[in-house]
Amino acid sequence: MSPFTMLRVVLVSMALVITTWPAAAHEIRPTIGDISVTQTNATLSLRLALEALVADIDLGAVNDTNDAPEAALYDRLRAMAPADLEAAFRAAWPRISDGFIIELNGTRLTPEIVSVDIPETGDTDLPRDSFLTIAADLPPGDAGVRVGLSPALGTFIPRQVGGGEDAYEGFLDGGELTPALPRAEVLTEGAGAVFLRYIVAGFDHIIPKGLDHILFVLGLFFFSMHIRPLLFQVTAFTLAHTITLALASTGVVSVPASVVEPLIAASIVYVGIENTLGRGNMRARTALVFAFGLLHGLGFASVLGDFGIATERFGWALAGFNIGVELGQLAVIAGAFLTVGLWFGKKEFYRPLIAVPASLAIAAVGAYWVVERTLL
Repeated sequence: MSPFTMLRVVLVSMALVITTWPAAAHEIRPTIGDISVTQTNATLSLRLALEALVADIDLGAVNDTNDAPEAALYDRLRAMAPADLEAAFRAAWPRISDGFIIELNGTRLTPEIVSVDIPETGDTDLPRDSFLTIAADLPPGDAGVRVGLSPALGTFIPRQVGGGEDAYEGFLDGGELTPALPRAEVLTEGAGAVFLRYIVAGFDHIIPKGLDHILFVLGLFFFSMHIRPLLFQVTAFTLAHTITLALASTGVVSVPASVVEPLIAASIVYVGIENTLGRGNMRARTALVFAFGLLHGLGFASVLGDFGIATERFGWALAGFNIGVELGQLAVIAGAFLTVGLWFGKKEFYRPLIAVPASLAIAAVGAYWVVERTLL
């Protein structure tokens, strides 16, 4: 099969994916919370999926609810009417409340439910964002309050309200807490702190969370041990996903994750198969990598868009996130070079015994993801 014939097959497959893929979205998204701290209480207004909490899914252990043992229960809860789901949530609150951490001088405070707002049941293939407000009374004193989620509740995006563009805004893994937020005042931070935090977030999205992006970058690595082809491809990939990350994150371009994710998997299949054929034209290959980079940028943007970043901080967060992604990709390439390239790259058996089998394995995983993301 010629490279151009294979390209036509891949493009037709992509078109079929776009037209047949159901709009399913089971990926875990971060909880976003607005925090208000006064002299007498701490209030958290949260956007989250209540169904996952009621089902007792460990959100820190899975990236997709379909992978959780409680997936069937989660899907049943998503089909519930708002009143029934709220009743189930309130019944489970004594267990669930332990996941919301409001801490004062190292002492946990007990939060109480202020309000629950659950939208009507819609398309059950899509996640339903509910709005939960909880609060805890503060004892007398001036000690600041630290807030966070337990590891089982996953990523948390806290934002302190009332302080304008310099108010504290975090990106926390489960188990991490905010700095001490002062009472009746706003903790401020500069743009540099936001920039650095989202560098970490971007790197984290590649290593360890971005297995599909890791496999694509490894596919670029196994194409050739020569620096020039690798440099051209990585540059094209970087330029492309930078463009779409910026466009999609700012709302100029919008493509559903239900379309983007299967196509990202298809891009992994392509680079893996073309690596095994060994007939890739450098110019055509670089152009294709650029096109695939546009897809991956849309994937990054879907993640960044879930963070709920304040408008005033978005430019800094976007730049930091993109740099973090690049550092993650370079770390993948460096790791591959130090693990196999440095020792075996110039050996005669490198291509038949290492590069080709590795590329086939990459393509096989990508093919599985195409099926999973299209049909499941």
